Amino acid sequence: MSVDDDGRPDDGAVAPETRSATTRDGRASLTESYVLARAVAYKSLILRVRYAFNTVTNLFTIYVFFALLFFGGRAVAPQAITNSLTGIIVGFFLLLMATVAYSDLSWELVREAQWGTLEQLYMSPLGFRRVVFLKTAVNILVAFAFGVVLLGLMLLTTGKGLALDPLTVVPLGILALGPAVGVGYVLGGLALLFKRVENVFQIVQFSFVGLVAAPVDAYPLLKLLPLALGADLLRSAMGEGLRLWQLPATDLALLVVEAVVYVAVGHVVFGWLARRARAGGKLGKY
Repeated sequence: MSVDDDGRPDDGAVAPETRSATTRDGRASLTESYVLARAVAYKSLILRVRYAFNTVTNLFTIYVFFALLFFGGRAVAPQAITNSLTGIIVGFFLLLMATVAYSDLSWELVREAQWGTLEQLYMSPLGFRRVVFLKTAVNILVAFAFGVVLLGLMLLTTGKGLALDPLTVVPLGILALGPAVGVGYVLGGLALLFKRVENVFQIVQFSFVGLVAAPVDAYPLLKLLPLALGADLLRSAMGEGLRLWQLPATDLALLVVEAVVYVAVGHVVFGWLARRARAGGKLGKY
């Protein structure tokens, strides 16, 4: 049997039955991942319906904050609110999605540990990281659902019209949430290791408020921080009606790089913190 430069068997020299077994394993893995993703999504839906009051309160709180800012600002400085209304709406839209994307994973891990089911997730035959990855993917879908509902409420409240091209808004939204997901991975690892990280959530949320409104045009270096560049591109797309291919190519490329780097770094840090928690016997020790 010949081997390639890496010492692996050459595909051309692998027996047909071996290739067939590999193909079957790949299909089985995809099927298992689909079943797991469906179970994770169903569990998330059940918990949100069962604790509907908490779900609605989370959305309602942010909407009330927006309404107070809008009506109060219009009473005090109507022209200033009118001029910045697009930025305010897009900022709240992205802020809600980012909050769900980064905080839900940490809260879910904390609850799993409190319920005594975290060890079961860790012993999953599909691997703990795949379980966490699928949980994160479901959280992003939930974040978009919350964001769409809030966006509709804000547009109805203000009577403002925005360009909502799905082929532009959805990709930009996913890429903009990449850094938030990376932060969520880090917070999830900290939750495994230190158990109580609620105060860190508050710090991160206040930081995100400032980053969403960051003046990246005046200070280009701010584009490297989470949410700042994504919020700016979303404002251009939704406020000025620009399509994805009409946005600056350099900014789009930087947004893609940021999303990949933040998620990758967060994933690595999460794995390191999870290993430390397991080595210290802290999994499920509430």
